[in-house]
Amino acid sequence: MTDSLSKTFEELIDLKYQLYNGLFLTLPLDAVQQTGLLLPLLEVACHEGLAEGKDPGTIIDDFFKVHKPDFTESERANFLFKVIQYVERQVVLMDALEDAAYSKIHQVDKLNVLQRILDRVEADNLGDKLSEILQKFGIRVTLTAHPTQFYPGSVLAIINDLTRAISRGDISSVREILQQLGNTPFFQKDKPSPYDEAVLLTWYLGNIFYPVMGKIVDKLAEGYREEIRNNPHIMTIGFWPGGDRDGNPYVTVDTTLRVAAKLRYSIAECYHKDIRELKRRLTFSGIHSKLEEIEKKLHQELSETSPVYTLSTSVFIAALNEIEEILLERHQGLYLKQLRSFRRKVNLFGFHFASLDIRQDSRVIGRALDEVFDRNPALINSTFRGEIETQQLETLFTVRGSADIDSFLDPVLQDTLRSFSVIDDIQSVNGEQGCHRYIISNCHGPVDIASAYALFQLCGWKDKPLSVDIVPLFESVNDLYKAGDYMQSIYANRIYRQHLSRRGNQQTIMLGFSDGTKDGGYLMANWAIYRAKEELTAVSRAAGIEVIFFDGRGGPPARGGGSTYLFYAALGKKIESDQIQMTVQGQTVSSHYGIKQAAQHNLSQLLAAGLENNLYDRPERELDEAQRQLIESLAVNSFEKYQSLKQHELFLPYLEEMSTLKYYNMANIGSRPARRGNAEELRFEDLRAIPFVGAWAQLKQNVPGYYGLGSALKAQEQAGHLNDCIALYNESGFFRALIANAMQNLAKSNFELTRYMEADARFGDFWRMLFNEYVLTRDMVLKIASQQVLLEDNPRARLSIELRERIVLPLLIIQQGALMKSHQLQQEGIENQQALYEKMIVRSLYGNINASRNSA
Repeated sequence: MTDSLSKTFEELIDLKYQLYNGLFLTLPLDAVQQTGLLLPLLEVACHEGLAEGKDPGTIIDDFFKVHKPDFTESERANFLFKVIQYVERQVVLMDALEDAAYSKIHQVDKLNVLQRILDRVEADNLGDKLSEILQKFGIRVTLTAHPTQFYPGSVLAIINDLTRAISRGDISSVREILQQLGNTPFFQKDKPSPYDEAVLLTWYLGNIFYPVMGKIVDKLAEGYREEIRNNPHIMTIGFWPGGDRDGNPYVTVDTTLRVAAKLRYSIAECYHKDIRELKRRLTFSGIHSKLEEIEKKLHQELSETSPVYTLSTSVFIAALNEIEEILLERHQGLYLKQLRSFRRKVNLFGFHFASLDIRQDSRVIGRALDEVFDRNPALINSTFRGEIETQQLETLFTVRGSADIDSFLDPVLQDTLRSFSVIDDIQSVNGEQGCHRYIISNCHGPVDIASAYALFQLCGWKDKPLSVDIVPLFESVNDLYKAGDYMQSIYANRIYRQHLSRRGNQQTIMLGFSDGTKDGGYLMANWAIYRAKEELTAVSRAAGIEVIFFDGRGGPPARGGGSTYLFYAALGKKIESDQIQMTVQGQTVSSHYGIKQAAQHNLSQLLAAGLENNLYDRPERELDEAQRQLIESLAVNSFEKYQSLKQHELFLPYLEEMSTLKYYNMANIGSRPARRGNAEELRFEDLRAIPFVGAWAQLKQNVPGYYGLGSALKAQEQAGHLNDCIALYNESGFFRALIANAMQNLAKSNFELTRYMEADARFGDFWRMLFNEYVLTRDMVLKIASQQVLLEDNPRARLSIELRERIVLPLLIIQQGALMKSHQLQQEGIENQQALYEKMIVRSLYGNINASRNSA
């Protein structure tokens, strides 16, 4: 099968890339410097130069000596900027080719896991069991606004058009679109606002998720109509842009309300279009007039100046139910299928489209509460801060009063306090599902949860039931290990239990892969989260609570991305899996959900993983005691290795001086800052996971995605346990998924790019330490997986990575050469020229990240 996949990739991607890239390079985009004609020569020079041990600066100098010896320094720089622009567009071409061939290279028809499960259920006579599962099961994909999506809207539209032209084999249109692409700017002169980011993502809601999720539930409803009708949570969307204050301190309550209004507007647009389609078919007496009335109300909602909201989800569905009755009684059920399909969408999306989550850091919530208490000392006992935890919890859950929010001068604290009451405002317009979760990031225990509850009471909810789920987000390794104890303590509080009873005895808990990996390394973070899920499941089941896990996953495996289906399919019975919830961000939104085929494939895989876990017992999903002890030992060893790296005196200086870390904030790719806090000196705890992981990816070292894994496996080999590791890989789906995703990070690494650092007087030994762990990890994972090359069992991913890395190499050489030149000019004190090369570094960020599709 791997041979046929390789052949398919070569025919549909590699050869077509050569064809269309040749066409692109000969377009009249740069007649003066002839960049298109020289770029292939630069590609060869880059590959050969690295093979000969040359540093990036020398490679570029040698290229100019041979091909453009008369170029001035300014002309050289202009040429390199042109190369960056060309490579960015080559990456777009690659994206479009893979999108056009998505169904074939992903074998969507052959690997339709959802259909396979439905067929198997029928064969095994498990229809009743699946019926029971479908009544409560659900998946939620939450779109975040984290700044890793570098394509502006105009380029996304071009990719869409280019994909269609390639699919048709329309070379004339491809040529025109490539020329359009060559003249369309990628670089954003100004940072987008948080609202701009939200608007960009609503495109995916209306154009992708709305039709695709409708199609998937229609398929399920063929055999389980009533179950799907009665479960509006079978497939839902979460939304962070405009609500995530921890992720973006520029988000305000005004932003939150504007985004909520935009979400309602967007779903009303979708409904309005579908109602008009239904009117063309349901032209019958007693029905057409009702559809006209609905259309009129939707039209009133879509007024740009003064929208009128007269429809609610329940009223809308009631009207559709009435139409269905008339259709069955008087008109032979004609077009009933179309009507029911539309009603299912209304049931899924309501008038919220996506649920807007509010998120704030526990430290900011704590500061806001302290300020309220300092201004209103009568609210608590004077001994409160010195009390034991159970007494503090009792105080926080019973405190009543009102905070004078307008009197707060600190804009962050004022907005934090307003964020608790704004949820009620959104629910009154978009419905409860419009905004019903408050996420506490960096949650360090029960007091943080109780503090959020107290602020709800003090900021507008004291006279009404709290229709909000308080969601702790555990991120550090320490908090992941203590999470079970934390929740056991909070479940013991009678008032919080009453709150959970009103929320259906469900508790959502978020687990942070991104910051967990940043804190504890790749293997320890994943194992700590796995263990935490088991402990939290046990504690919650004992308390009569259904725990819902919400995974904070980023794009790359180092931040919980990669092959997520493998992880969810590997969960055992000790982990609650009635719901699968995860974040999707950055390029992962466009690569996994940018076209309908990809979205249907990936959403179906998530559904299939959860349904399969609940339907069937598979030995490879359960870990026995010996396997647990082995993974624990591996995790501890890798954690120690990673901690030694973090504590190395050159760890932060290396990132600051030798990587692109500080340049992330200069790129206008997102509205939020690259790190938390305002401290001038870089502190590890202030680093956001995206620029942290992204900086390593730009270096092509990808350290967070594997560091410590090789040393841990080697220690087991030296202890005589290599065969146990091999057996673990073959028998455990969880461990196999870990190794597969680590291989992705390793396959995207290229230490030859930075080998020149080995000779650096300050950082040479540090670079060798990183390189040695990379080599050790690569060799050890190949050994336990019995593979000759990385990703040998996944040719689609391997070949895609190889081609993309080949395309982007000139850009990386330019980036490293610019870093070297910038350092040299800084040492010589020539700041005016240094700015030019810093701009070159910033521009080079875009193409590299887009080429990886999940690098940050």
